[in-house]
Amino acid sequence: MNMRRPAEPDLSTLEHRLGHCFADRSLLRQALSHRSFAAERVGGAAPLCDQNEQLEHLGDSVLGFVVSEYLFRRFTAVPEGRLTQMKAELVNANHLYRTALRLELGSFLLLGKTEEVNGGRAKKALLANAVEALIAALYLDGGLERVRRFVLSEIVGDFSPFEPLPDISAADYKGALQELARLKKLPAPHYAVIQEEGPQHAKTFTVEVRVGEGFTSRADGSTKKAASQLAAQYVLEQITAPSSSMP
Repeated sequence: MNMRRPAEPDLSTLEHRLGHCFADRSLLRQALSHRSFAAERVGGAAPLCDQNEQLEHLGDSVLGFVVSEYLFRRFTAVPEGRLTQMKAELVNANHLYRTALRLELGSFLLLGKTEEVNGGRAKKALLANAVEALIAALYLDGGLERVRRFVLSEIVGDFSPFEPLPDISAADYKGALQELARLKKLPAPHYAVIQEEGPQHAKTFTVEVRVGEGFTSRADGSTKKAASQLAAQYVLEQITAPSSSMP
Protein backbone atom coordinates (compact mmCIF):
# COMPACT_ATOMS: atom_id res chain seq x y z
CA MET A 1 0.00 0.00 0.00
CA ASN A 2 1.42 3.40 -0.99
CA MET A 3 1.90 5.96 1.73
CA ARG A 4 0.33 9.34 1.19
CA ARG A 5 2.40 12.41 1.78
CA PRO A 6 1.49 14.19 5.03
CA ALA A 7 -0.31 17.48 4.73
CA GLU A 8 2.01 20.45 4.37
CA PRO A 9 2.83 22.05 7.71
CA ASP A 10 1.17 25.20 8.97
CA LEU A 11 3.79 27.84 8.26
CA SER A 12 2.08 30.35 10.55
CA THR A 13 3.41 28.29 13.47
CA LEU A 14 6.96 28.78 12.23
CA GLU A 15 6.32 32.47 11.59
CA HIS A 16 5.23 32.78 15.21
CA ARG A 17 8.48 31.18 16.38
CA LEU A 18 10.47 33.50 14.14
CA GLY A 19 8.52 36.54 15.29
CA HIS A 20 7.96 37.55 11.69
CA CYS A 21 4.89 37.34 9.47
CA PHE A 22 6.06 37.10 5.87
CA ALA A 23 4.64 39.60 3.40
CA ASP A 24 5.76 37.18 0.68
CA ARG A 25 4.94 33.71 2.04
CA SER A 26 6.46 32.13 -1.09
CA LEU A 27 9.93 33.08 0.18
CA LEU A 28 9.38 31.10 3.36
CA ARG A 29 8.05 28.14 1.42
CA GLN A 30 11.04 28.21 -0.92
CA ALA A 31 13.43 28.31 2.03
CA LEU A 32 11.86 25.10 3.34
CA SER A 33 11.72 23.29 -0.03
CA HIS A 34 14.44 20.69 -0.47
CA ARG A 35 15.45 19.91 -4.05
CA SER A 36 13.95 16.42 -3.68
CA PHE A 37 10.51 17.95 -3.06
CA ALA A 38 10.82 20.38 -5.94
CA ALA A 39 12.03 17.68 -8.35
CA GLU A 40 9.20 15.36 -7.35
CA ARG A 41 6.63 18.03 -8.14
CA VAL A 42 7.87 18.56 -11.70
CA GLY A 43 9.06 15.01 -12.37
CA GLY A 44 12.68 15.97 -13.01
CA ALA A 45 15.22 18.72 -12.43
CA ALA A 46 13.35 21.52 -10.70
CA PRO A 47 13.77 25.25 -11.40
CA LEU A 48 16.03 26.95 -8.86
CA CYS A 49 13.16 29.19 -7.79
CA ASP A 50 11.31 26.11 -6.51
CA GLN A 51 14.05 24.93 -4.13
CA ASN A 52 16.18 26.45 -1.41
CA GLU A 53 19.74 26.09 -2.72
CA GLN A 54 20.08 29.66 -4.02
CA LEU A 55 18.63 30.98 -0.78
CA GLU A 56 21.22 28.92 1.12
CA HIS A 57 23.98 30.71 -0.80
CA LEU A 58 22.58 34.14 0.01
CA GLY A 59 21.84 33.21 3.61
CA ASP A 60 25.42 32.05 4.14
CA SER A 61 26.69 35.50 3.09
CA VAL A 62 24.12 37.40 5.16
CA LEU A 63 24.85 35.26 8.22
CA GLY A 64 28.59 35.78 7.81
CA PHE A 65 28.16 39.54 7.60
CA VAL A 66 25.87 39.84 10.63
CA VAL A 67 28.08 37.62 12.78
CA SER A 68 31.26 39.45 11.68
CA GLU A 69 29.66 42.80 12.47
CA TYR A 70 28.55 41.58 15.90
CA LEU A 71 31.99 40.22 16.78
CA PHE A 72 33.70 43.41 15.56
CA ARG A 73 31.50 45.59 17.77
CA ARG A 74 31.38 43.26 20.79
CA PHE A 75 35.03 42.17 21.05
CA THR A 76 37.00 45.29 20.21
CA ALA A 77 40.25 44.09 21.82
CA VAL A 78 40.29 40.61 20.25
CA PRO A 79 42.85 40.03 17.45
CA GLU A 80 41.69 39.27 13.92
CA GLY A 81 42.77 35.63 14.02
CA ARG A 82 40.65 34.91 17.09
CA LEU A 83 37.68 36.79 15.58
CA THR A 84 37.91 34.45 12.59
CA GLN A 85 37.84 31.42 14.89
CA MET A 86 34.87 32.78 16.82
CA LYS A 87 32.98 33.43 13.60
CA ALA A 88 33.66 29.87 12.45
CA GLU A 89 32.18 28.52 15.70
CA LEU A 90 28.96 30.47 15.14
CA VAL A 91 28.36 29.84 11.44
CA ASN A 92 29.43 26.19 11.08
CA ALA A 93 27.00 23.38 10.35
CA ASN A 94 27.10 22.00 13.90
CA HIS A 95 25.89 25.27 15.41
CA LEU A 96 23.27 25.87 12.72
CA TYR A 97 22.04 22.32 13.30
CA ARG A 98 21.46 23.11 16.97
CA THR A 99 19.50 26.20 15.93
CA ALA A 100 17.35 24.08 13.61
CA LEU A 101 16.65 21.61 16.41
CA ARG A 102 15.65 24.40 18.77
CA LEU A 103 13.24 25.83 16.18
CA GLU A 104 12.00 22.31 15.36
CA LEU A 105 12.70 23.26 11.75
CA GLY A 106 12.67 19.64 10.59
CA SER A 107 8.92 19.44 11.07
CA PHE A 108 8.39 22.26 8.55
CA LEU A 109 10.64 21.00 5.75
CA LEU A 110 9.14 20.10 2.39
CA LEU A 111 10.85 16.86 1.31
CA GLY A 112 10.50 14.35 -1.49
CA LYS A 113 9.19 10.92 -0.48
CA THR A 114 12.61 9.23 -0.68
CA GLU A 115 14.29 11.91 1.41
CA GLU A 116 11.42 11.68 3.89
CA VAL A 117 11.85 7.90 4.25
CA ASN A 118 15.63 8.29 4.60
CA GLY A 119 15.28 10.50 7.65
CA GLY A 120 15.83 13.87 6.01
CA ARG A 121 14.08 15.74 8.81
CA ALA A 122 16.90 14.79 11.18
CA LYS A 123 19.91 15.17 8.84
CA LYS A 124 22.45 17.69 10.05
CA ALA A 125 23.55 19.04 6.66
CA LEU A 126 20.00 19.38 5.39
CA LEU A 127 18.83 21.22 8.51
CA ALA A 128 21.88 23.50 8.64
CA ASN A 129 21.32 24.45 4.99
CA ALA A 130 17.66 25.17 5.72
CA VAL A 131 18.67 27.62 8.46
CA GLU A 132 20.81 29.51 5.94
CA ALA A 133 17.95 29.55 3.45
CA LEU A 134 15.62 30.80 6.18
CA ILE A 135 18.02 33.63 6.98
CA ALA A 136 17.98 34.67 3.31
CA ALA A 137 14.17 34.58 3.23
CA LEU A 138 14.01 36.77 6.34
CA TYR A 139 16.48 39.20 4.80
CA LEU A 140 14.60 39.46 1.52
CA ASP A 141 11.21 39.83 3.20
CA GLY A 142 12.05 41.91 6.26
CA GLY A 143 15.39 43.58 5.59
CA LEU A 144 18.74 43.58 7.34
CA GLU A 145 17.54 44.78 10.74
CA ARG A 146 14.96 42.00 10.94
CA VAL A 147 17.45 39.29 10.06
CA ARG A 148 20.01 40.81 12.43
CA ARG A 149 17.57 40.39 15.33
CA PHE A 150 17.01 36.76 14.37
CA VAL A 151 20.72 35.96 14.08
CA LEU A 152 21.64 37.66 17.34
CA SER A 153 18.77 35.97 19.20
CA GLU A 154 18.77 32.46 17.75
CA ILE A 155 22.34 31.90 16.54
CA VAL A 156 24.61 34.17 18.57
CA GLY A 157 22.49 33.93 21.73
CA ASP A 158 24.64 33.90 24.86
CA PHE A 159 27.77 32.88 22.97
CA SER A 160 30.95 33.07 25.01
CA PRO A 161 34.36 32.95 23.30
CA PHE A 162 35.73 31.21 26.37
CA GLU A 163 33.33 28.24 26.16
CA PRO A 164 33.75 26.35 22.84
CA LEU A 165 30.51 25.01 21.43
CA PRO A 166 30.12 21.21 21.68
CA ASP A 167 30.57 19.20 18.50
CA ILE A 168 27.88 17.05 16.95
CA SER A 169 29.31 14.95 14.13
CA ALA A 170 27.30 14.20 11.01
CA ALA A 171 26.44 10.69 12.14
CA ASP A 172 26.11 11.32 15.89
CA TYR A 173 22.39 10.71 16.23
CA LYS A 174 22.81 9.99 19.95
CA GLY A 175 24.39 13.40 20.48
CA ALA A 176 21.71 15.08 18.39
CA LEU A 177 18.93 13.32 20.32
CA GLN A 178 20.50 14.32 23.63
CA GLU A 179 20.63 17.94 22.47
CA LEU A 180 17.08 17.95 21.10
CA ALA A 181 15.70 16.42 24.31
CA ARG A 182 17.45 19.14 26.30
CA LEU A 183 16.14 21.93 24.08
CA LYS A 184 12.57 20.58 24.24
CA LYS A 185 12.86 19.99 28.01
CA LEU A 186 12.25 16.25 27.62
CA PRO A 187 13.81 13.55 29.83
CA ALA A 188 17.28 12.46 28.79
CA PRO A 189 17.30 9.47 26.41
CA HIS A 190 17.58 6.08 28.10
CA TYR A 191 19.24 3.20 26.22
CA ALA A 192 18.95 -0.51 27.01
CA VAL A 193 20.24 -3.64 25.24
CA ILE A 194 17.19 -5.87 25.16
CA GLN A 195 18.50 -8.76 23.06
CA GLU A 196 21.71 -10.38 21.78
CA GLU A 197 21.64 -13.06 19.10
CA GLY A 198 24.13 -15.05 17.08
CA PRO A 199 27.57 -16.54 17.68
CA GLN A 200 30.25 -14.59 19.50
CA HIS A 201 32.00 -13.52 16.30
CA ALA A 202 28.80 -12.38 14.56
CA LYS A 203 26.41 -11.09 17.19
CA THR A 204 23.39 -8.92 16.51
CA PHE A 205 22.35 -6.49 19.23
CA THR A 206 18.89 -4.99 19.71
CA VAL A 207 18.88 -1.67 21.54
CA GLU A 208 15.84 0.23 22.76
CA VAL A 209 15.86 3.97 23.42
CA ARG A 210 13.20 5.90 25.29
CA VAL A 211 12.68 9.62 25.68
CA GLY A 212 10.08 10.08 28.37
CA GLU A 213 6.78 8.28 27.86
CA GLY A 214 6.05 9.53 24.37
CA PHE A 215 8.98 8.43 22.21
CA THR A 216 10.59 5.03 21.89
CA SER A 217 12.20 2.86 19.23
CA ARG A 218 14.30 -0.27 18.77
CA ALA A 219 17.04 -1.04 16.26
CA ASP A 220 19.43 -3.87 15.44
CA GLY A 221 23.14 -3.58 14.76
CA SER A 222 26.35 -5.57 14.64
CA THR A 223 27.57 -3.57 17.65
CA LYS A 224 25.79 -1.95 20.58
CA LYS A 225 27.01 1.43 19.36
CA ALA A 226 25.62 0.94 15.85
CA ALA A 227 22.26 -0.23 17.18
CA SER A 228 22.10 2.70 19.61
CA GLN A 229 22.84 5.23 16.87
CA LEU A 230 20.15 3.77 14.62
CA ALA A 231 17.58 3.68 17.42
CA ALA A 232 18.42 7.30 18.25
CA GLN A 233 17.93 8.25 14.59
CA TYR A 234 14.47 6.68 14.60
CA VAL A 235 13.43 8.61 17.71
CA LEU A 236 14.83 11.84 16.26
CA GLU A 237 12.60 11.29 13.24
CA GLN A 238 9.60 10.71 15.51
CA ILE A 239 10.16 13.95 17.41
CA THR A 240 10.82 16.06 14.30
CA ALA A 241 8.07 14.55 12.14
CA PRO A 242 5.15 16.76 11.10
CA SER A 243 2.26 16.77 13.53
CA SER A 244 -0.04 15.21 10.90
CA SER A 245 0.63 11.47 10.64
CA MET A 246 0.56 9.36 7.51
CA PRO A 247 -2.24 6.79 7.50
